[in-house]
Amino acid sequence: MYRSRKTERPLAVEIRDRLGQWLADEEFAAAFGIRGRPGWPPSRLALVTVLQRAEKLTDRLAAEAVRARLDWKYLLGLLLEDPGFDHTVLAEFRGKAAEAGLEQVALDALLERLVSAGLVKAGGKQRTDSTHVIAAVAALNRLELAGESVRAAVEALAAAHPDWLAQRICVSDWTRRYGTPMTAWRPPASQAKQDELAIAYARDGYALLEAVYGPSSPPWLRELPAVDVLRRVLVQNYTRTITGNGREVIKRREKEPEGDGLPPGHARIASPYDTDARWGVKREEFWLGYKLHVTETCDDEPRCGCPAARDGGTGRRGHDGDCAAPAFPNLITHVATTDATVTDNQMTAVIDDDLAGKTLAPGRHYLDSGYLSAALVVAEAARHGIALIGPLLADTSAQARAGHGYARADFTVDYDSKTVLCPQGKTSVSWTLCAQRGKDAIVATFSAADCGPCPARTLCTTSSTKRRQLTVLPRDLAEAQAAARAAETAIQFQADYARRAGVEGTMHQAVSHGARRARYRGLPKTRLDHLYMACALNLIRLHAYWTGTPLDRRRTSHLARLELGLAA
Repeated sequence: MYRSRKTERPLAVEIRDRLGQWLADEEFAAAFGIRGRPGWPPSRLALVTVLQRAEKLTDRLAAEAVRARLDWKYLLGLLLEDPGFDHTVLAEFRGKAAEAGLEQVALDALLERLVSAGLVKAGGKQRTDSTHVIAAVAALNRLELAGESVRAAVEALAAAHPDWLAQRICVSDWTRRYGTPMTAWRPPASQAKQDELAIAYARDGYALLEAVYGPSSPPWLRELPAVDVLRRVLVQNYTRTITGNGREVIKRREKEPEGDGLPPGHARIASPYDTDARWGVKREEFWLGYKLHVTETCDDEPRCGCPAARDGGTGRRGHDGDCAAPAFPNLITHVATTDATVTDNQMTAVIDDDLAGKTLAPGRHYLDSGYLSAALVVAEAARHGIALIGPLLADTSAQARAGHGYARADFTVDYDSKTVLCPQGKTSVSWTLCAQRGKDAIVATFSAADCGPCPARTLCTTSSTKRRQLTVLPRDLAEAQAAARAAETAIQFQADYARRAGVEGTMHQAVSHGARRARYRGLPKTRLDHLYMACALNLIRLHAYWTGTPLDRRRTSHLARLELGLAA
């Protein structure tokens, strides 16, 4: 006798039956007009995009699924004979939604429905982590960037107005230099020849811009994006001057103080094909692209009275099948995509503000040390009543990093007398209020007469002024920092903070769905893709919750199988 195997309901069917119609066309009105030939409703295209990210499908395969799969037709409310749409419609939908700033619509609508269902709430516990995102363009050095920017502009002009371009350049010479991508050949090994080539690229770029901006050229050529990118790349990487005798002098920009200086990293273009991508560094990781921040719920599992729970069982497996209090899944409440130069601590207040704006602000927010500072701990508690849980960054002074010498913690600060006492018993002579990087701070300075002859001066400072200056936090921040660092050593804090480790599994799930490599060029489209990915991950988790299927399935060893077989 054969036992029938229970067939799991498809994700699309479960979404339709459980959530109903949770996306409306009106929410996309800013991106789609009301005139012209009727097209596919944007809410349906948004649902297709979510399912596409859940099942890791290309645009062609997603369009084919709409045409052929019954579960997708059921979710979208289509007739069986509906022919679907051409796959290019999905790219057009993403472009319009991103251009209109509607990236958040799908996730916000889903969270609103989940709040009404009691699956997500404010005042609970949430955790955040970040990962790097590699842009969908080649990583170029400064020499390749200059040459590729000229090549991109020439290609755009050749496509837009070939006759005009042919009258202003020697096509054969330019084809030899810019006919293939800069990454398709090796630059000269000699530094002198590389410098010569860099100046040659700049001369060609300036000559091309002079022709485009000439009075006899069509004005619309200046509006080509590749032309503007070339102009910005040249300004950021070269200086151009005309001497008194009319001679043109072009030089590469170099870091100060030796050179003329380079733009800050957050403003410097790194690729002519994705002007939003930036170089980022985090510990040993160095990449070109963006950074992704993901926040999810991590509330305690509800206690109930079923026998399994009384026996100490935890998780869904620890409850009886008819238990009325199953554990809710951890759901993503916030996604932020930034350029790679934005540090984690710059996003802490942004994330909390966005969650508070959705009335989903947590009571306890678990973060790693990159997101935290004493100022943020105090500010977020005052602004939103959010307790930031995590270890503060350690002292970053040269002495503390080297593990040798007098670090900041070795000095005694007296806020009442506005003095600082050094380990050698000397007292500071000045107490100056100031602002450092936009934040209030205090600088205490010791006398050169005390520091100069001090036998421990090499342990304290290497300054040419032969005296120590110490940056001190304001009293309220210093007290908050001291209290937080004292709490970090307690067993209760370590047990509570262990909750944050679960976000690593979410980042792994996101990476398995392609979060670490941008599928599209530009920050708006990349941000939209990550938000739809978050919707997909939430629906996958809800589907597992609704069907009672654990996502964290563990492998069973052969020995364990043998034991189970003998027990049966």
